[in-house]
Amino acid sequence: MAILSAEKMTKRFGGLLAIQELDIAIIENSIHSIIGPNGAGKTTFFNCVTGFYRPEEGRINFNSHNLVGLTPDRVVRLGIARTYQNIRLFPNLTALENILVGLHSHLKAGFFGIVVGLPSTRHEETEASKEAVRLLNFVRLEGKEDLLAKNLPYGDQRRLEIARALAARPKLLLLDEPTAGMNPRETQEMMDFIQHLRDALGITILLIEHQMRVVMGISETVTVLDYGKKIAEGTPDEIKSNPTVIEAYLGRGSAAEAR
Repeated sequence: MAILSAEKMTKRFGGLLAIQELDIAIIENSIHSIIGPNGAGKTTFFNCVTGFYRPEEGRINFNSHNLVGLTPDRVVRLGIARTYQNIRLFPNLTALENILVGLHSHLKAGFFGIVVGLPSTRHEETEASKEAVRLLNFVRLEGKEDLLAKNLPYGDQRRLEIARALAARPKLLLLDEPTAGMNPRETQEMMDFIQHLRDALGITILLIEHQMRVVMGISETVTVLDYGKKIAEGTPDEIKSNPTVIEAYLGRGSAAEAR
């Protein structure tokens, strides 16, 4: 039932051991959160899954494919897409154009077809534009297709980045701190939206998140990393009362009180 799993995965940066023999399994169609203090290895794990880093040891399996050594574009074509902690839109492109960039991995037109303007190429471009508009409507940005990304409100930029990731038609969506910088109302809206993504599209969602309200509110499983090691895993209720987790976040005194 695991759509993604890592087995004894280790990543080093020189003498720094960023991830140490990590074992993790992400169940298909679940919302799974990875939490931990700053520097715990959370984003490093995302970067290894998506092909930006190559682990020195272990395997990363996605639907029977070993991801280790694959380039990011090949990972996307297998069905994994992501967002980033710091929004990485193309600020001077419109909302529609940003999504069209995300669709490129599924377009078949070649250089010759674009230059000559073959009917098949024009048809594909028309269908891509329709799909981009559909995705904008899905993330509740209807009517904003011609606005430059940089002119959108912060919360809308977050939604646009998710829409661009969805354009790759992922089976697994990785969200890196999707509520970072949001106020309480925006945070609740994003929580509802993430659950809607999973339920409406039937995809699996793996997220990094620092806001415990978000993690405890929408996750089925939570994995806790500290100094690159998995120190706990379980349901939100199990994690929030785990003394080892409390110690990692708040110190030994708080962990002793929890016991």
